Amino acid sequence: MVETQQHFRKRLTGLGRKHAAMSNGYTTRLRGDGLIVVQPRRRYRPNIPARGLLALVAGFFVFKAIMFASLGDITYNERVAKLQQGAYLEQLGSTLMQADDVTQFIAGFIDPFIK
Repeated sequence: MVETQQHFRKRLTGLGRKHAAMSNGYTTRLRGDGLIVVQPRRRYRPNIPARGLLALVAGFFVFKAIMFASLGDITYNERVAKLQQGAYLEQLGSTLMQADDVTQFIAGFIDPFIK
């Protein structure tokens, strides 16, 4: 008797979850045996892996460091200052391309290989 009641509560909990999920919408499909099955619609969640995002940020800093090391301190800062005088998008780019501590640190390692 106890097993039956536990099974019933488990089914009831599952139905409650399914009903709550269906409040966001649902889809129906016809199975091969003719039974119409109703399933909750999945919400779109972009799957962005943390490693990929970290690799993108690290690649950006390495790119900045290569530019910084190849152009030199003065030329790089002059070009960033020229970007600062441009349109809004160029000003945003100049803010991102500022020579920060991380860029200078990485450029210190890259500099012997470039020259």
